[in-house]
Amino acid sequence: MNSLTWWCPAKVNLYLKVVGRRPDGYHELVTVMQPLSLADELNLTVVGESLALECNHPDLPWDEGNLALRAALAFQESASQKFGLRIRLTKNIPLAAGLGGGSSDAAGVLKGLNRLRGQPLDESRLHYLARQLGADVPFFLMAGPALGRGIGDVLTPVTLPPCWLVLVNPGFAVSTAWVYSQVQPPYQPPDPDFFTRLSREPPSSWLHNDLETVTLQRYPVLADLKLALLQEGAQGALMSGSGPTVFGIFADEGTARQAGARLQATTGHWAAVTQGLV
Repeated sequence: MNSLTWWCPAKVNLYLKVVGRRPDGYHELVTVMQPLSLADELNLTVVGESLALECNHPDLPWDEGNLALRAALAFQESASQKFGLRIRLTKNIPLAAGLGGGSSDAAGVLKGLNRLRGQPLDESRLHYLARQLGADVPFFLMAGPALGRGIGDVLTPVTLPPCWLVLVNPGFAVSTAWVYSQVQPPYQPPDPDFFTRLSREPPSSWLHNDLETVTLQRYPVLADLKLALLQEGAQGALMSGSGPTVFGIFADEGTARQAGARLQATTGHWAAVTQGLV
């Protein structure tokens, strides 16, 4: 086998609490992440002698500024293997949207190349490479929802009920570094009963994101979009990650699709109906 196609899912942060700041400048988090059926399509073909990246999105870097290409280089170095590779990436996840698309693509490259090259790296080595590439990349090596600690890379699988989500993205990018730079102490731990609620109550009852205060103050349109989701029948609405994508949780597919269609028509923004993967 010299070629495979991999689906690289988006994610939402159902819960994100900033609990501290480390000496290296990164923030300590408690977060719950859920992968989605919305996904980028990644095709890897071992061919030729060089690394090449093709992508359908004109704004995505095609050089080592692209996380997927950096993942391929990191894999080759760690596995002590040199080979030609063509990466074809079809982007369905918006860029810089708080949905983890770049991190998911990088994880897909690591997993895909490990399969194509005969599994030279064990899980611990893949996890190490993922952490070097970015805080969200290790999550996408997993297959389901997870509770994240540390900078979000210390992961524990969790069980969540199936749900449908409507995502709305207003079309502008938000700098993750800027958002975190605006988060100031005192940092608060999660509510004492949060971990019990996580296992017993639906996500709509414990949705939370500390970063919302920063991003919504700068971009009030996001608060309007959250309200619109609730008016369409969402059981809860939240901004994912550092934004700007907001999402609503819906009880069933039909209601979600009706809401997504109306919101796209009335706002003119990108919208998608997707399922939470469990």
